[in-house]
Amino acid sequence: MSPDPAVSASTQTDGSASGVTVTEATAVDAELVDAFARLIPQLSSSSPPTAEAELASICNSPACVLFVARNIDGTIVGSLTLAVFPIPTGIRAWIEDVVVDDEARGVGAGQALVDAAIDRARAMGAKTVDLTSRPSREAANRLYVRLGFETRNTNVYRISLEG
Repeated sequence: MSPDPAVSASTQTDGSASGVTVTEATAVDAELVDAFARLIPQLSSSSPPTAEAELASICNSPACVLFVARNIDGTIVGSLTLAVFPIPTGIRAWIEDVVVDDEARGVGAGQALVDAAIDRARAMGAKTVDLTSRPSREAANRLYVRLGFETRNTNVYRISLEG
């Protein structure tokens, strides 16, 4: 892999009080792969770290925007995926797989990531942004409420397509 930058400043949110900067990942390099190897186990104990090819697929997808948060020294300390897609009733936007490194929590990375995603969804024509969060992720749930997200009266259904 070449030392091309893993992120582009094309979308940048500065959490100036926290020293956190959020940028859009537009290319994959060793730094991004290493960051996901560290972050994904903190998000899900059942998911393996995201491989380079999978990250490239996300970065190249017209329906996804992968945001990364960097602390003041430039280390990637969090990520968020925004999925935006058209459906017959309008433009839908979903925030998925929000994760902030355990050692970087409480400094504004989560809020900076969500703010960047909301700004991008709005710019892409979405009227709302949805997300889900496990009840056990108490700090994340408090953040979402503080940022104005409201619990929807809906059912979420899932069918496993594996094994």
